[in-house]
Amino acid sequence: MKIVIAGAGDVGTHLAKMLSKENHTIILLDENTEKIKALESNYDILAVPGNPTSIHDQREAQVPDADLFVAVTPYESTNITACLLATNLGAMKTLARVTNQEYMLPKNKEFFKSMGVDSLINPEILAASEIVNSLKKGWVRQYVELSNGALIVLATKIRDSSPLCGIPLFQAFSANNKVRIVVIKRGDETIIPGGRDCIMSGDIVYFITTREGVDEVRVKSGKEEFDIGSVMMMGGSRISVKTIQHLPSSMNIKVLEQDMDKIYRIIEQVGNDTLVIHGDGRDVTLLKEEEIESYDAFVALTGNSEANILGCLTAKGLGVKRTIAEVENMDYIAMAESLDIGAIINKKIIAASHIYQMILGGNASVRCLTFVDVDVVELVAETESPITKAPLKSLKLPRNIIIGGVVREGKGFVAVGDTQIEAGDSVTVFCSQNTIQKIESWFK
Repeated sequence: MKIVIAGAGDVGTHLAKMLSKENHTIILLDENTEKIKALESNYDILAVPGNPTSIHDQREAQVPDADLFVAVTPYESTNITACLLATNLGAMKTLARVTNQEYMLPKNKEFFKSMGVDSLINPEILAASEIVNSLKKGWVRQYVELSNGALIVLATKIRDSSPLCGIPLFQAFSANNKVRIVVIKRGDETIIPGGRDCIMSGDIVYFITTREGVDEVRVKSGKEEFDIGSVMMMGGSRISVKTIQHLPSSMNIKVLEQDMDKIYRIIEQVGNDTLVIHGDGRDVTLLKEEEIESYDAFVALTGNSEANILGCLTAKGLGVKRTIAEVENMDYIAMAESLDIGAIINKKIIAASHIYQMILGGNASVRCLTFVDVDVVELVAETESPITKAPLKSLKLPRNIIIGGVVREGKGFVAVGDTQIEAGDSVTVFCSQNTIQKIESWFK
């Protein structure tokens, strides 16, 4: 597949890096010659200096022969114009990054499609959805439902108090087949573990389970169950507004914002049920005056990564159990993950991952786990496919692959060595980002 990416910002760069591992022809089009040439020297991509809205430059970037044209510059109008040109030059499909929520309405999506923009993506809406999911369970860092909730993938940070610390994985949940550990994030390293690997304190561990097994994951992770009924937000950004709009109406929400224009916008867009306070969310005196210790969660969504990290650390120190920070500065993500913050949100990585799964989906459903180099692929086993020939323990599957769970006739269960895949089963596979094509052949 030939894919042209217009825009070498964080979204375009991250997307190009991921796709370069999948044996596609990746062409990166941007006016910053120095930046894209540096990427070309380190990754399997072709750099073309140029303006995404120039017909000449699009031709130079081989857009007329492209299977997909992706416009992800920071400018909405540039992205839409670039997609319109690409369609008329011959690109098979186009995708544009937008910020206007109105464009995402179904009737307007159809309008843009008729003009030549096949797909739209709004990073703020995706980030808001991620935050809402992160607030469903107070003790988890990421929570993903697969196959309408038949299987659940969740991540949590392991502390010294966890019974899982220091024991081999094959012993961790040996008494049942409801839970399996599928990915471990240890510092900067992503591990797809084997049965003899051990969990260490400080690891972020990803589990696959059914709804019945979620509580066992919590207990063995050493976590306390608590419901989130009240949220204090720092910052009145577009993501804040979209998050509030998607949270349950019963939730008690308070927003701290310094900019009066943003305060008026929040009140206008979310109504009177949300209390908005004029002030700095890093001000300890203000936080105490607003009784921060009575809130279940603190979500920092200003445009300043340092302020969001500091705000969450301050809230944590004042007794808030659940904190979420938006960290857009890529250099700060590793540091933020090492601190005692519940979850990290980066809308650029989320957007790039979403586009990546749209591109690679094909007949499979592909999801990217946030901040780990692992894909979650849902594949349906065809009749007489190799995956159905023997129990999993007898199959010589590629390295860095784990069959995590199976959905059969709507019911999910965790896969173990004795599991026999049947034709028609929807199978959840965890694999490194350069092995999707290898595992797909097992299901055909």
